[in-house]
Amino acid sequence: MSYVRTFLPWIVFAVIPSAQWQWGALAALVAAVALALQQRREGAGFDALIIEIGSAVFFAALAAVAFADPHSGVHDYSAALSSATLALIAGISLLVRKPFTLGIAKRTTPREVWGLRPFIRTNVVITAVWTAAFALTAAALAALAHAGNGHSTAATLVQAAGFVVPMLFTVRYVAAVQAKAGAR
Repeated sequence: MSYVRTFLPWIVFAVIPSAQWQWGALAALVAAVALALQQRREGAGFDALIIEIGSAVFFAALAAVAFADPHSGVHDYSAALSSATLALIAGISLLVRKPFTLGIAKRTTPREVWGLRPFIRTNVVITAVWTAAFALTAAALAALAHAGNGHSTAATLVQAAGFVVPMLFTVRYVAAVQAKAGAR
C-alpha cells in the first residue's frame, strides 16, 4: 500500500482528462507536496521521499509549461515524460546507492534489518525492476505519442501496466525473499 501512496500524484495526473492537463499537473503538484509534508510530519526521512520530492519538481515544471501554453507540444508527450522522469529518479537513486524502495521498505521493516546485505540487495533489485518498467513504459508511450496516440486507450493501458507489473513483481519478490529467509 505504501507504493500506491508514493505514486498518488502520478495517479491523480493520470485520471484527470487529458484536455485539462494543466489542471492535472497542478493537482498532481499539490498532491505531491501535501504527501511529502504529511509524511515528513509522520517522521519519514528524505530517503523515504525520493519519488515524492522528484514528483513535486516534475509537476511544478509541467504545470508551468501547461499553464504558459496549454497547446504546447509537451502535452502530446506528457505521459512519456512522466514515465521517463520516474525512470530517471529511480535510476539516479540506484546510482547514488539509495534505491528509492529502501526508504519505503524501512517503514514496515524492523530497524535491525535495515543495514543487512539481503535487505539492501532486495531493494536494489526491486528498484532496478521499477526503473526498467518506467523506462520501457516511457519508450512505449513516446512511440504511441509519436504515432498520434499519446492520449489513447492503448496509452492508458501501457501506463497502467507500467505501475502494475513492477508492483506485482515487488509483492512476489519480497514474499519469495522472506520465504527463503524463513527457510534458513
